[in-house]
Amino acid sequence: MKVLIVEDEKLLADSIRSLLTKKGFEVDVAYDGESGLEYAELGIYDLVILDIMMPEMNGYEVAKRIRAKRLGTPILMLTAKSEVEDRITGLNSGADYYLTKPFDTRELLACINALLRRQGAQVDEIRFGNTSLDLSMATLVCGANSIRLSAREFDIMRFLFQAGGKILSKETILAKVWGYDSDAVENHVEVYIGFLRKKLASIGSDVRIESKRRLGYHLEVSEHGEHDKKAAN
Repeated sequence: MKVLIVEDEKLLADSIRSLLTKKGFEVDVAYDGESGLEYAELGIYDLVILDIMMPEMNGYEVAKRIRAKRLGTPILMLTAKSEVEDRITGLNSGADYYLTKPFDTRELLACINALLRRQGAQVDEIRFGNTSLDLSMATLVCGANSIRLSAREFDIMRFLFQAGGKILSKETILAKVWGYDSDAVENHVEVYIGFLRKKLASIGSDVRIESKRRLGYHLEVSEHGEHDKKAAN
């Protein structure tokens, strides 16, 4: 499970990240609302933990913009603002749950688990065109055909599926899959995209990984139901 923390109190944000990492979550952190929104709009997270009072853009506005993009990612608001009106504003902005500071870490974990359970089958499978990505088995499935993905192939495919046709840059894919401190270069992305195109074709998928010069990659559904082999990266 991948979680995004948007919190300008660095000590608190890093503390929550450490807690969730120990519980097996994959965690990214943004320290202001504007950066947090950019991360959230990638559509690659299973949960967003969102503070309200932040520089650049407050949590209410971030939540509204996430929902305006029709992203259904669960949002857990963490805030010191505990008045009833604040809670109502938060929920009306698009939050799924509202937890006030200070909070017990056990309550935080219980809220996170409850929100993730609500997603049900959406957590286990993502669909695009006639193809689904089984998140628990790291497998692409098209009708009666299926094929297992390597760890990096799975991460890239998941990001593309969750982006829902939105273009992901090579830089974004590199950072999310290999990490910000990795020595990997754009050619690594191109090689794995080639692997994934072949695997989609092998199961008869109508999903294509399209490349946009100088922009990145996105998914499209082939009108002819055939997977076009693209050489350009």
